[in-house]
Amino acid sequence: MPATLFIADIHLSQDEPAITAGFLSFLTREAPGADALYILGDLFEVWIGDDDPNSLHQQVADALRQLNESGVPCYFIHGNRDFLLGQRFARKAGMQLLPAEQIITLYNQRILIMHGDTLCTDDAGYQRFRRQVHRRWLQRLFLALPIAIRQHIANRMRKNSRQANQQKSLSIMDVNQQAVEQVMAHYQVQRLIHGHTHRPAVHRFNLNHVPAERIVLGAWHHEGSMIKVTPDKAQLIAFPL
Repeated sequence: MPATLFIADIHLSQDEPAITAGFLSFLTREAPGADALYILGDLFEVWIGDDDPNSLHQQVADALRQLNESGVPCYFIHGNRDFLLGQRFARKAGMQLLPAEQIITLYNQRILIMHGDTLCTDDAGYQRFRRQVHRRWLQRLFLALPIAIRQHIANRMRKNSRQANQQKSLSIMDVNQQAVEQVMAHYQVQRLIHGHTHRPAVHRFNLNHVPAERIVLGAWHHEGSMIKVTPDKAQLIAFPL
């Protein structure tokens, strides 16, 4: 049966070889034969530029390119960790970069896909930070710095982010239902797929008096997480790494 796969929040890093091994296994066992693979952000734990000579990046690019060459197109939406990932790496990996919010039509159904961080509107501090780091001039300035300085800045930002999140309630870091309904109504869809919150679940509700659903991918901390969409249904699936 035709199937399209979605994943997010893998958070690949050299510090987590088990997650890398699980992801590479997914690309050779689960993904082949799919109609397409969509990666909805935070493929990497941190991204300081396509010119970073990290050997993990080349390993992942090679694996994704092999999947693409086998006939499975791969699409990528930036996350809050890897929003600087650019066309240079995308070409190496054989994947296509998509905008932050994308409508796709699968098996005669329109679906909105995104990373999901823009839906967390109750977290005003994060939204301010997001607007700042997405300024193009600031990104160009950052990418012009030597790699060692970029790495130092990224490490400091990750540390500050962890400290800030420890002081926030779980509800503040989750999506705002009104924001969900607004964006779905704007795009006129009844199904939304996203990641970011690390809270895998299927949420069903009524939108304009019509059944709707929001499916949230899980993070790959202890197990893999994917959404499998077929002509019949959409399944949220957890599997061992």
